[in-house]
Amino acid sequence: MFKRLFGSDDKATPAPGLAQVRNITVGRTVSLDPLAWRRLGDETRFALDRDALEITAQGVITLDGGQFVHRFYTDDHVMLQAMSDDAAGQGAYDFTLFMPWSSAYPPGERERRLWSDRLSEPVFEGGPEDLPAYPRLWFAESDARQPPVTLWETVYDDRAATTPYARIFQTCMLYARDLAGGRELMLALEMQPDEGETTHEIMIGIPLEMAEFRA
Repeated sequence: MFKRLFGSDDKATPAPGLAQVRNITVGRTVSLDPLAWRRLGDETRFALDRDALEITAQGVITLDGGQFVHRFYTDDHVMLQAMSDDAAGQGAYDFTLFMPWSSAYPPGERERRLWSDRLSEPVFEGGPEDLPAYPRLWFAESDARQPPVTLWETVYDDRAATTPYARIFQTCMLYARDLAGGRELMLALEMQPDEGETTHEIMIGIPLEMAEFRA
């Protein structure tokens, strides 16, 4: 998904608009508390194999309401996400950690329409992904069909960059199921880069408390 960094200088000045959220940005290492997912026990599909993330790419999404979504990626597409009310991410909240589950290239428009239909239903279930049923978290107050959310993500792979590495149009929906040890998240999305092929992605995630990670 993103190019690997070589020779990153940890003292580089961040590019304008490239946030540092709780000291996290491109080139930094994030330490995780494995209890964040181990407490979910054997029920969860989230199974990260390490407790440190090397951040090699960073994305930002500006929502219509003025909030910002900050995303931090590893080379193998693990994603740490935070919300904030400011572009700099100083007042970040609602932290989540996602790992990839499946990725597919839709062969045509029919498959893209079927994917959009699945993302419009109140429960994500069936299909080839070998997952349990996930109720919709966004728009959970309604059982009616709901079109998925669309947004643009701007991605950087260099902390000193003045232009983004990629811009990606995304059509997505967020789901969650409650387990005995806590909540498990699932993000299903269609990704359309400015340059590149469209893919259908599923990521499994967990909420993170601020005490469960640091950079």
